[in-house]
Amino acid sequence: MLKGFKDFLMRGNVVELAVAVVIGTAFTAIVTAFTTGLIKPLINAIGGSDAAQGLGFYIFSGNQGTFMDLGGVINAAINFLIVAAVVYFLFVLPLQKVQERRKRGKETGPAEPTDVELLKEIRDLLRQQQQSADTRDRTPRP
Repeated sequence: MLKGFKDFLMRGNVVELAVAVVIGTAFTAIVTAFTTGLIKPLINAIGGSDAAQGLGFYIFSGNQGTFMDLGGVINAAINFLIVAAVVYFLFVLPLQKVQERRKRGKETGPAEPTDVELLKEIRDLLRQQQQSADTRDRTPRP
């Protein structure tokens, strides 16, 4: 059971997935900082008379807990689109191209010899060696 678990962990897919998750998490932090630091202030500048609150409105005026932060929602959507685009163009699309190349390589490559063909080649080689050994044995020596 432990050997099976070890084999599962050592497969290339699991390692690649772990690397992708770590890189994705780090990249998401960068994109979040970008959208929070640069994009959200631009969105907030567009909306409302209360620039400190940003783009949004109060359900009950004067109650801070009822502020509907539309700028935050727009910021999160932009964040998602940036991360999704980067993942698609840097990971998914190149991987698809590699898989297509592999498929084309398998289809156009020569077929592997069958076991019977390999055994016939071995038989013929052994026969040649035996014949050359017999010829040497029959040759008179000085």
